[in-house]
Amino acid sequence: MVASTPISEELIERIVRREPRVDFIRDQTLLPPQRFSGDHVGDPAFRRTPEQQRAFDELVDSAQALYGVPEEKPAALKRTVERNPGLLWVHTMAAGGGAQIKAAQLTDDDLARIRFTTSAGVHAEPLAEYALFGLLAGAKTLPKLLAHQAEREWAGRWEMGLLSQQRVLLVGLGGIGKVVAAKLSALGVTVVGTSRSGTPVDGVDEIVHPDDLAQAAADVDGIVVSLPGTAATDGLVDEKVLRAAKPGFTLVSIGRGTVIDEQALIAALRDGQVGFAALDVFAVEPLPGDSPLWSDPRVLISPHTAALNSAEDRLIADLFADNAGRLLDGRPLRNPVDTVEFY
Repeated sequence: MVASTPISEELIERIVRREPRVDFIRDQTLLPPQRFSGDHVGDPAFRRTPEQQRAFDELVDSAQALYGVPEEKPAALKRTVERNPGLLWVHTMAAGGGAQIKAAQLTDDDLARIRFTTSAGVHAEPLAEYALFGLLAGAKTLPKLLAHQAEREWAGRWEMGLLSQQRVLLVGLGGIGKVVAAKLSALGVTVVGTSRSGTPVDGVDEIVHPDDLAQAAADVDGIVVSLPGTAATDGLVDEKVLRAAKPGFTLVSIGRGTVIDEQALIAALRDGQVGFAALDVFAVEPLPGDSPLWSDPRVLISPHTAALNSAEDRLIADLFADNAGRLLDGRPLRNPVDTVEFY
């Protein structure tokens, strides 16, 4: 197994302790230094010499398993897959690693030969807290509070919302959505969630099929979107869905930005249909400087950073160690990528 993305020696030792059968190969001189926890790309100033690049390519091309997508670039993954017929497994750092696999444009034979897994679930707690933060900010009229404070104005009193009296729609009941549901249920929120299977989920009062999303959004006070970006989810939260909710509702986006029709969102913000939006992900990242979302006082923008947490690297390493054991024992891997829908 070869480290193709930054990882500390401490975490490598942790993986080997948990799964001693692993021969974990790495050359730290070939990996960019991490700037912070969860920095899987590493310092952008890092450059390999031509000799180092050849050494790195030879290393990943010799691997049976890769810890991370090489250089976190789909093109580098494609190059490695084409040159490494012995590659059996690639673990992606992202929860939505399926998008990287899709972008690599691998052949059907390669997709059948190699198993791909993601780090789904590792980011659930910090993202669930961000969702709670966004819903609370909307209920407690954060934009209005900040506007009055900026003007040093002691305004008249007004009513704020209570989450315990609200109905919130969770668009997605995967690893993130389930944790969001548990936290909201504990606060007395009526939780509605979308699921294709219809399997009951703790903390969810009503489950609806994604095909009925607009009907499910009717009369909700908040919508939390945590779906991955796939062909099936592209633009799923559209004008019909945004217009079905209560006027002034709160929107939180923590999955992939392509799930929400941004033009429809901008229009719904402009006329007050969306009262507050906490957005961590966008259709195009970085968010273009001319996007109206930047200047809207009812929008809180975070640069795809809500998932980062000091525990992330350790949790990914533990997941990798567990899957390494499963691979060696011939058991099913956790978080396999669907190589049809790529999620």
